[in-house]
Amino acid sequence: MSSSEENVRLAAGDVELTVDPRNGCRAASLTIGGVELLRQGEPYGSFPMAPWCGRVENGAFRNGADVHQLPLNSPPHAIHGTVRDTPWRTARAGKDEAVFTCELGEPWPYPGRVTQLFQLSADSLTLTTAVEAYENSFPAQAGWHPWFRRSLGHADARIDFDPAWQEERGENHLPTGRRIDPRPGPWDDCFGMPDGVSVTLSWPEQLELTVTSRAEWVVIYDEQDDWICVEPQSGPPNGLNTLPRLVTPIDPLEISTTWSWRRL
Repeated sequence: MSSSEENVRLAAGDVELTVDPRNGCRAASLTIGGVELLRQGEPYGSFPMAPWCGRVENGAFRNGADVHQLPLNSPPHAIHGTVRDTPWRTARAGKDEAVFTCELGEPWPYPGRVTQLFQLSADSLTLTTAVEAYENSFPAQAGWHPWFRRSLGHADARIDFDPAWQEERGENHLPTGRRIDPRPGPWDDCFGMPDGVSVTLSWPEQLELTVTSRAEWVVIYDEQDDWICVEPQSGPPNGLNTLPRLVTPIDPLEISTTWSWRRL
């Protein structure tokens, strides 16, 4: 199938998921019992972040002796990877499961491929992303950036999580390298959860949704009045430089997250 095809819709019970492969393979809509959970609009929904997450300092990263410059799409930094701006190809689509791929290329300096799998059930959505290198090895990260609605029409959601630490944020909006005790929000901050990410959003008398992942880092962004972002990712912001995870032709990077929910 081509990258120009229409949206892919998955369903399980009264849960419906719409994936837009042309617009960065983002989850454009997730409804539970007819109630939309995600922020609507072309830049929003829930998009994959790869081959890096969050900000790269001044858009520059090193791979061995080579230094590469990325476009500064959030000056003075590069942010959230390239695949959210790339048309993807639908490799397989069924009633409640679909697989998509896209090729890595300019402005990313290394050839490779990113694959994203969506698995929907009546009470959960599992997302899996893999980053593969074709020839040369390179540092990479992967994760997701969902925009959840703070209110589903009634009371605002409550955020519950218990991180081991918070990455101290410098004036340049990047982690300083110091780990501090978690501070109260609002946040645009990265937290460490070495036993795996687990963050619960509770909309009183409506829905409880828990984001889990075996990944150890999560960014929480709730500085806007109407939205909450819970972003599991394979490393901290600027991790291409501070905590590089090398992807090789025989060792891809794979990360999964599950959103599970129950009605209240």
